[in-house]
Formats: sequence, C-alpha cells, structure tokens
Amino acid sequence: MHLIEPLGFSLEDRRLRRAGLDYHELTGIAVHAEIGAFMAHVQPLRVFGFSTKGQGCYTDIAFRPEDAFLFGPETRGLPPHLLERLGPENIFRIPMRAGCRSLNLSNAVAVIVYEAWRQQGFHATGSLATQAALSK
Repeated sequence: MHLIEPLGFSLEDRRLRRAGLDYHELTGIAVHAEIGAFMAHVQPLRVFGFSTKGQGCYTDIAFRPEDAFLFGPETRGLPPHLLERLGPENIFRIPMRAGCRSLNLSNAVAVIVYEAWRQQGFHATGSLATQAALSK
C-alpha cells in the first residue's frame, strides 16, 4: 500500500494498528511526499481515482494487475487538482442508495481492491494488491 502525504493520521498511532494496518507484514507500506513522487516510484500504467464525483461506476472497469487506485480522505475526497490530472475518464464512483452517506475510506478501498482481485480470478500477483494509494 502506498500512502501519499500529508496523512490525516500517524502511522505510529495504536488506534491505527487496532484498525487493521497492523497487518503491515502482509502489505508493505510506502509513504510518498506527494503524488509526483508516488507516480515516479511506482510508474503505474493506469491510475483510477475513486470519488463521489465520478461519472462511471467502478464495475465498468476491466482491472489489470498493474493498475493503481487513488482515494482521498473521507471528509473531502480527492482534491480538485488530482481529479483534473486524472481526467473524468479515469474517475469512478461506488454507487450509494439515495439518502445514504458514502462508505468510509477503508470500506471503499476494500470494495475496489476486492473487485479488482475478483476480476483477476483471485490470483492477482504483482502490483495490483499493493497499489491502493491514499492521498490528501
């Protein structure tokens, strides 16, 4: 998993470990100073952003193992400069029932990563399982 600063939490926080990131031995965590550093390090072939502003649904994507996923903070989502950089064709949403709040960040990431993994026959290797990036 790649995290892009600034983070809205401390990686040292015991509440964070209790929330599930204590599985770091199963998922390597890399922290990048900004989106450009992430892109230079990972060099993903395709990058998808997930936002309530997305026109397409995540189920419209035929995921590939080398894909990278960007998620913003729960309170604001992806910032406008990233939405613009990605372009509307690469921004997707998770549909919600009318009147319901959006999923929290960890659930949204789980939905997308699990769907990508399912499409790969639950045999994804390489970068798919580790390219979820969280950006503020």
